[in-house]
Amino acid sequence: MGRGMAELPIREIECFLVLAEELHFGRTGERLFVSQSRVSQLISALEHHVGTRLVSRTSRRVELTDAGTHFLAAVSSAHQALVDVVDDARVRARNAPTPIVVGFQGAIYDSIAKAIAAFERQHPRVPVHIRELPLGDPFSDVLAGRVDAAVVLLPVDDPDLVTGVIFSRQPQMLAISIDHPFAREGEIAAEQLAEISLVPIIGPAPAAWMQVHSPRTTPGGSPLRMRGGAATVQEGLSHVASGHSGLILCAATTDYNKRVDVAFVPVRGLPESSLGLVWRVDRESPRIRHFATAVEDALDTP
Repeated sequence: MGRGMAELPIREIECFLVLAEELHFGRTGERLFVSQSRVSQLISALEHHVGTRLVSRTSRRVELTDAGTHFLAAVSSAHQALVDVVDDARVRARNAPTPIVVGFQGAIYDSIAKAIAAFERQHPRVPVHIRELPLGDPFSDVLAGRVDAAVVLLPVDDPDLVTGVIFSRQPQMLAISIDHPFAREGEIAAEQLAEISLVPIIGPAPAAWMQVHSPRTTPGGSPLRMRGGAATVQEGLSHVASGHSGLILCAATTDYNKRVDVAFVPVRGLPESSLGLVWRVDRESPRIRHFATAVEDALDTP
């Protein structure tokens, strides 16, 4: 921003324009909701800014000087143009589409993509913006209001969150290097996870969520060895491909992250993985409910 624009005395100019209409300090103050002395201060400041007297003051009347008359003619149209620009911006802002921001973990699954397309067809003035959420932090953006709703891995155990739609109940999978013996198994038992190191998910997710998606013990209580850490699916898969550590992922996520150097093996005995659409209790709105309906409809459509 230029120096002149930064110092433009808007308040003083507005006071001068009103005073030029009223030619009375008291009435000008009433219109601007300021004291008569404040009007005098603003006019003096403007005169100091432009370097000349704009108003002639006597005990009986107020008149514009010749410089004031010329200044009024020049500034009135410019001020009105500025007012028109601001008013136009306000109208545009009121009429602008208001997006709904939807977070997701891992991938935009087919059902969610269909739901977004259907929702935008039905509500053309409510575009859907999507934002990827950290693998180990599914709820912070929803709770903070940075996203309106989110497709996240369950469970959700927070009184501030509503689970509106639950879908994609699938077994959990072990991502493992194709060179590991487990890669040749059609299925492994959860207790066999104690035989390898696992890449833990990094993040502030609640303990109950972490126990499902990044457990520290097997269902039978055997401790699990941890190695490294991953904040994203791709980061975790890179650890898996370069060593003998495994990563637990939901089946839906593995479908969207196939790699030639990684095998995905079902794990028997772990809780099923579920995806759900969640939002904050106090931010529920018609557009969120309509989006949830679009998700349900997409799930019902083959």
